[in-house]
Amino acid sequence: MRDIQQVRVWRSAHELALHVYQMTRRLPDSERYGLQAQMRRAAVSVPSNIAEGCGRRTHSELHNFLGIASGSLTELEAQTLLMRDLGLGQPDELGATLREIQSVRRQLIAFARSLARLDRPRTK
Repeated sequence: MRDIQQVRVWRSAHELALHVYQMTRRLPDSERYGLQAQMRRAAVSVPSNIAEGCGRRTHSELHNFLGIASGSLTELEAQTLLMRDLGLGQPDELGATLREIQSVRRQLIAFARSLARLDRPRTK
């Protein structure tokens, strides 16, 4: 069990979710139950799954939840690209969001790799 506030990738994913909430606040009302709700759910799913995995007993369980978080992150990326292509946001802000998504992705991959190294049997 880990203190999620000490897990760097969780903090980054949490910040990304906050950013997505701010960014989607400016979407038109017609997107309140569409793109806005979908993006917020995907964004919240990333730190939530990291947190749930950190609360599990084994690295294997944590690794599984990191995979789910990664899927949600990819969903959020696709939705951000759709938002950009529909002209529903500020290009600079959307670009920053896409960079933030890539940063969280790199951190997820690094965290998963570090778990895999811990699980390898040690040879003498």
